Amino acid sequence: MGLKERIRDLTRTDAQLEAAEIRERTLSDPDAAVACAGELVERRPAKVAGCIRCITIPPKQSVPVLVAELFDGERSVNLVWVGRRRIAGIDPGVFLTAEGRIAKVKGQPTIFNPTYQIVPTK
Repeated sequence: MGLKERIRDLTRTDAQLEAAEIRERTLSDPDAAVACAGELVERRPAKVAGCIRCITIPPKQSVPVLVAELFDGERSVNLVWVGRRRIAGIDPGVFLTAEGRIAKVKGQPTIFNPTYQIVPTK
């Protein structure tokens, strides 16, 4: 790492450093195919990879659904499992790949009931 890179890293915020680290890991995985920032075309199948940033669970009075925001270091895609309130292993900070058909929900790329694979830390 050269002097310019070190100076650039010193001026970055923690969030920017974390995003760069996630982006590097996403692109280094040969099985990741397309990162969230890649070409996600509505109504087309896609394979995405990234880190779970947050999980949203609606109140118990509504339909059971689990929403996880998958972040690749630049952009994010929502992964939605209908009929589930919890999935073992799907927690914030977990790196995974997911496959499914892209839908736009309120302008946000979303995959409903995706197949997924948790990628172990190296």
